[in-house]
Amino acid sequence: MGLEEIPSAAKVRVLIAEDQALVRRGTSVLLSMEPDMEVVGQACDGVEAIAMANQLRPDIVLMDLHMPRLGGVAATREITRTLPGTQVLVLTTLNDDETVFEAVRAGAQGYLLKDVTEQELLETIRALRRGESRLTPQIARKVMDQFRRMASGSDYPPASDSSPKKSESGNETLNDKEEKILRLITDGMSNRQIAAAMFLAEGTVKNYVSRIMEKLHANTRTALAVISAKQRRAD
Repeated sequence: MGLEEIPSAAKVRVLIAEDQALVRRGTSVLLSMEPDMEVVGQACDGVEAIAMANQLRPDIVLMDLHMPRLGGVAATREITRTLPGTQVLVLTTLNDDETVFEAVRAGAQGYLLKDVTEQELLETIRALRRGESRLTPQIARKVMDQFRRMASGSDYPPASDSSPKKSESGNETLNDKEEKILRLITDGMSNRQIAAAMFLAEGTVKNYVSRIMEKLHANTRTALAVISAKQRRAD
C-alpha cells in the first residue's frame, strides 16, 4: 500500500507537546514522513496540550515533561482523566525516580528518553495505538524500584487509582487464567503474544486485560505491570 492509499481514518493521529520549537518541528517532520501517522497539532506547553487534546482528540499525545505554565505530568493527568481514548507517550530528558513514577501514576502509557532511536520512537507509537504499554528497561527498573520501596514500608503514598483493592466477598480476586495473563503482561508481552502463548483470540485477551484492570483498579496497562510487581515483592 502506497503513501496515498492509506486513508486518514486509519492513521495514528499524534499531538506533539514540546516547548522547544526545534525539537517539536523536527519530531513533526519525522512522524509526518510515516505513511501510517499524522501530526494533528503541536503544543508548546501543558496548558496548550490539554486544550488541543480536547479539541483534536488525538490517538497519541507525545508529551515532554519540563514545559512552561503547566508541566507534562499535570497535563498527562488531565488528558488521561478526560480523554480515555487518548494515550500519552512521554518523551523527555528527565529520568529521575520521582518524575518517572509520577508520570506513570498520572496515566502515561509509555515513557521514553530523548536518546532513543527514531525507529524505537515510531515503534512505540504504533505499540500504544495497538493498546500496548512501553517503558524502556531503564525506566521500567525505576518504576519497579519505587514500588519495591512502597512494598517495604516506605512512606511514599500509593496512587488511589492504582492500588489493588479486594472486597470481603473476594470479588476482586483474579482467577487462574487472569493471573497467568497478568504475569505475561508483567513480562512485557503484547496482547498478540499473549494470545499466541495461551491459544486465545487477540480480542479475548483484550477482554481479559480490561477485566483485570477493573478488578485491580488500574487505569493503564503499565499500572497493571507495576501492581503485579508490587504484589510479587510483597508475597
